[in-house]
Amino acid sequence: MPPAPPAAAIGFKEWALVCDLLTRGRQSLILRKGGIHEGRGGFEWKHRGFFLFPTWFHTQAEKLKGDLPSVVFPPEEGRTSVDIDGYAELAQVWKVTQWAQVESIAHLHAWSEEVVRERFVYDDETCLHIALVRAWRLPQRWTFPYSKSHGGCRSWVDLPTNGLDLLAEATPAVSESEWVDIGAQLTHLLGPVAQVG
Repeated sequence: MPPAPPAAAIGFKEWALVCDLLTRGRQSLILRKGGIHEGRGGFEWKHRGFFLFPTWFHTQAEKLKGDLPSVVFPPEEGRTSVDIDGYAELAQVWKVTQWAQVESIAHLHAWSEEVVRERFVYDDETCLHIALVRAWRLPQRWTFPYSKSHGGCRSWVDLPTNGLDLLAEATPAVSESEWVDIGAQLTHLLGPVAQVG
């Protein structure tokens, strides 16, 4: 079954290479630091369903593990369009405060240890929000003009509504059995107490 259509088209900004890994089923996790500067409350999982909005951070390939394409991203400021291939549904979120637990899930994501450690100890509170998401590949690439409203240091952006129709034919990035296995591994490594954003 395709994902349930959301009430609005919302984009979640993430590195382009990570969006690709999620959409191709090579990863089902998103790591976020609770103290991202997005207002007084910091980062929050405000939406259960969202399109994966690729950002062009130019050195992201150097910050990831594995066999990844060598892509040179132009400056974000010069961007004229947005290409979206995937959608994700938030399943569970763990707030992890023990580095040993963070290390235990390294095989389930592509970020380098250096990047993960930077996010874990970014501010006075050492913690990391680990989100399990179910990713979907759109039946075709959704392209629309880039707007100034898409820029800035924010995670959530409003998108045009015409992409919502693509969800009816979206296909899961991983099979049901793979999805169940990933969830079981996370519960084993991080514990059963998780909160849905």
